[in-house]
Amino acid sequence: MFEALARYRIPSLTAVFIHSSSIRTIEHTKRQWSYLIILAAFLCCLPVFLFSKPAHTADIIINSTRLALSDYYSRITLESDQPIQYELSMLENPGRVVVDLENAMLNRVIKDLPGKLDPADPFVERIRFGQFKPHVVRLVFDLKINVVPRTFILKPDGQHGYRLVLDIYYPDKAALAETGIGDSNPTFRLQDDADDSLGELVASLVKKKPTDTNSHSKTRPPRSFHVAQYHKPSPPRTIIVAIDPGHGGRDPGAVGDGGTREKDITLAISRKLKALIDKEPYMRAILTRDDDFDLPLKRRQAIARKHNADLFISIHADGSPRPHAHGSSVYTLSENGATSTAASWLAQKENSVDSKLVGGVDITDKTGNMREIILDLSMSATINDSVKVAEFVLGELGQINRLHKKTVEQAGFVVLKSPDIPSILVETAFITNPNEEKKLRNKTYQKKMAHAIFGGIKKYFDTNPALAARTDVARAP
Repeated sequence: MFEALARYRIPSLTAVFIHSSSIRTIEHTKRQWSYLIILAAFLCCLPVFLFSKPAHTADIIINSTRLALSDYYSRITLESDQPIQYELSMLENPGRVVVDLENAMLNRVIKDLPGKLDPADPFVERIRFGQFKPHVVRLVFDLKINVVPRTFILKPDGQHGYRLVLDIYYPDKAALAETGIGDSNPTFRLQDDADDSLGELVASLVKKKPTDTNSHSKTRPPRSFHVAQYHKPSPPRTIIVAIDPGHGGRDPGAVGDGGTREKDITLAISRKLKALIDKEPYMRAILTRDDDFDLPLKRRQAIARKHNADLFISIHADGSPRPHAHGSSVYTLSENGATSTAASWLAQKENSVDSKLVGGVDITDKTGNMREIILDLSMSATINDSVKVAEFVLGELGQINRLHKKTVEQAGFVVLKSPDIPSILVETAFITNPNEEKKLRNKTYQKKMAHAIFGGIKKYFDTNPALAARTDVARAP
């Protein structure tokens, strides 16, 4: 019986095994074909990946940038060998002008642009850049005041490639950009960028003389080109204040019992004062030093003169062998020597840091005649202006601190000896007095001190409109 059953089942099992094997073989074959089809499709598409150009390649390379200032606007020029595509926008709180360069590459030329910004630029506080999108470079111009931006494109000429020009105007002067210029004819603009050819145009029009005064040429230039008949109005002038943080580097200045160094306090207050001035319309500040380094006294004057400063303020923190000495003081240069023994001693102490010759005579030399030096440099008018601003600043300081002397002191400080820049030296407080040292270390008090000095500066310029309105004149180095 079992043998019969065995004979009956064995063939059936064998058939099942063969059938299963066939199914597995077919499935395996299908998978192999699938792999072959996928491989063939990949090989067909491979040349497309290898040799095709991406849809958004960064073709535009900015190879040159320039910044220039005029009475009405600040100009930024970007140059490339390819047409520049861009988008201009403005953002508020805080104010910013934004330029997006499409299909552009972020390179060293763009990264170096912020370093070209003049600290005295009345419009732009700083320039930032970044890769806004994979193929968009964004330039951000942080503003000091409300402005109106204007842009146009210049086509290549003999010396330059394509140029994107951004002009940042005073709001009340932006109408100048609409006086017939248009993107296609930018030579009508008022501009000081010599490489944009306006100077050559004006020179050729002004110097050109007709050969026959009685004849009338049919090709006479249109009325718009009568540049000689244009009278440029006097714009509001930006006042430049040079702030000089006393001491620095190897010279710490006076040191308080708590270890506070004068050079650190003067830099902190100076930075806060600069921030206040820069927020004021038509006023800008520059620092003779913005870090802890050695700076000769005469070099401080040279920096102020380089920026055509209208006012020079040297910030200090007083020191005395007597710890109970206290109060704020303001000094100007004296025509007849120091006005007090203390002022004379202080001037000798400050000048000993850098005993340079002034006007060919050592200012500390006992044989030198201070009055003769000053008269030779025609400084009488400058000293008078210095006394005026010093009185305003002293009055403001008296609102936040006791005064060491209730009148302006005068002494022979080398750092104040600029023949054409009103100059004052502010002793904010006595760092050698424990109570005043504690105040000077406090950031809130530093802000109060900066506000007081700024208040005096503002009152001085508000009461001297002739000075504030005078035309910029480059000073001799």
